[in-house]
Amino acid sequence: MSADITTKTPEAAAEPPPGPAPVDKRVPRGHQRLLTRRDRVALAFMAGVPTILHVALVWVTALASILLAFTTWDGIGFDSIQWVGLQNFRELFTNNPQFWPALQHNVIWFVALILIPTPFGLFLAMQLDKNIRFSRVYQTAFFLPVVVSLAVTGFVWQLIYNPDTGLINSVIGANKPGHYIDWIGDPKLNLWAVLIAASWRHTGYMMILYLAGLKGVDPSLREASALDGANEWQTFKSVIFPTLRPTNTVVLVVTIIESLRAFDLVYVFNKGAQGTELLSILITNNIIGESSRIGYGSAIAVVLLVISLVVIIPYLITTFRKERSG
Repeated sequence: MSADITTKTPEAAAEPPPGPAPVDKRVPRGHQRLLTRRDRVALAFMAGVPTILHVALVWVTALASILLAFTTWDGIGFDSIQWVGLQNFRELFTNNPQFWPALQHNVIWFVALILIPTPFGLFLAMQLDKNIRFSRVYQTAFFLPVVVSLAVTGFVWQLIYNPDTGLINSVIGANKPGHYIDWIGDPKLNLWAVLIAASWRHTGYMMILYLAGLKGVDPSLREASALDGANEWQTFKSVIFPTLRPTNTVVLVVTIIESLRAFDLVYVFNKGAQGTELLSILITNNIIGESSRIGYGSAIAVVLLVISLVVIIPYLITTFRKERSG
């Protein structure tokens, strides 16, 4: 009688016994940190420093200006601050011969920017949206004045308006003795001369805003309008322009803000004298001028702030409502 002898191979010996899989009794590690200590310090520095500067230079100064508007202060020592209530505002509205002309000039500035550079910027955007040759070059050329500092723009236009060697007087022959046209010194011309320089810069800004809006127009709308037999003007009036409503809102708000904070060009031209008074110029002259009436200048700044908030708050409310509904 022979016995069956079974030989076990090493592979078979290494196989685990039948039954449930063993449970891993190792203790799981804790939550692994994604940021190291150095990362947290760098993040706190990068976010904290701009926040502190923003709060100190914007919010603190704005609140301080509102409080100083109800005081009189010459800027020398905090002990000289005296509470006067609404006296600065009463004097501003009744006894300041420059306030109402300055406010009127800000309104003229807004109307001029709406009527001249805004339509022209829209026209340029429509042409560049057709993907013409060298469109990138044209965009750069038209947008370059926006990149250049307003102070530099003012110096450039000073050279253009120079009575003796300026470009305009040289072209029209008004650079001879007895025929000079003083574009900057004449109160009847200087405001309009500054507005031309401001419009030259503002056109490129409007072009970029409208060009971005046109890129978001659905091409199928234009195709449908073309199939219906509409010409280019009818397509723009009935199809494209209504879809630019959000862009028009942004353009309106930006133009109002630009007209209220206008300062650099006028200050470089003639420091806001002889018919170019603006609210920002009055604020500067009263706060850091020879009189150093900080409380009075702060009152003008508060008026400018209130006018700005009247425009900005409805825009923000409308924007937030659209985001919530979306």
